[in-house]
Amino acid sequence: MTYIKVIATALLCIYVLIGLIIFLMQESLIFLPETLPENYSYEFEQVFEEHNLAMSDGAMINALHFKHADSKGLIVYFHGNAGNLARWGEIVMPFVDLGYEVLIMDYRGYGKSTGNRSQKKMLEDADDLYAFALTLEKEERITLFGRSLGSAFASYLAGKNHPQKVILETPFYSLIDVAKSLFPIYPNSLLLQYQFDNAQNLKNARAPIVIFHGSEDEIVPYSSGRKLHESLGNRSTLITVEGGHHNDLALYPEYWKAMENVLKNE
Repeated sequence: MTYIKVIATALLCIYVLIGLIIFLMQESLIFLPETLPENYSYEFEQVFEEHNLAMSDGAMINALHFKHADSKGLIVYFHGNAGNLARWGEIVMPFVDLGYEVLIMDYRGYGKSTGNRSQKKMLEDADDLYAFALTLEKEERITLFGRSLGSAFASYLAGKNHPQKVILETPFYSLIDVAKSLFPIYPNSLLLQYQFDNAQNLKNARAPIVIFHGSEDEIVPYSSGRKLHESLGNRSTLITVEGGHHNDLALYPEYWKAMENVLKNE
């Protein structure tokens, strides 16, 4: 009996220790920022303007506005959890080539953007970026685009505004849902300070929603994107890229064929 108690106590200690590590390291697990010096000069083939948006708490959000002479509309793009605008500017370039303007920002602690992160502050930053977008384009010509982590901000804005459409690439049902797939034996709703609930935020969205997800996504399970789609009923369309992973959907011709059709569908 004593031996069993010792084993049980050891297992409990290991369980608690791992839970503590998850709680303390969640920011480094969720966010993978790469910073840029303040004087860094972006270089892209397409015409763009750089903007520094002042937040109410003193933070500064760095954003890029890619222009097009004969614009078909504005895509407000929220990028994934790694890198910075030097990389993501290149990733959104195909949308500019298709005839769209793109507005994209770096989150706090990414690239040139500053400020302490919290879920509340990051959502407020998204609000401010959208307000800026409305000075650039009519709302009925705005498309919200969220990729992976960025789906949290696109979904949040879609639930309280009236864009033309919403495109989510490799999104999650909620961040807790993803955590459950990684740490199924932990009370993730208690551990996570960032809970980004896309399904809840999209309940009030009026715009059509299109979800792109790779069937072999190793980061955000395909099942999470499908669950989000199913929770939205006939308000969303799920486009499955067979064999696609988390970061390679743009390599599939069927992805771009479907994307062009989605963007054209007004």
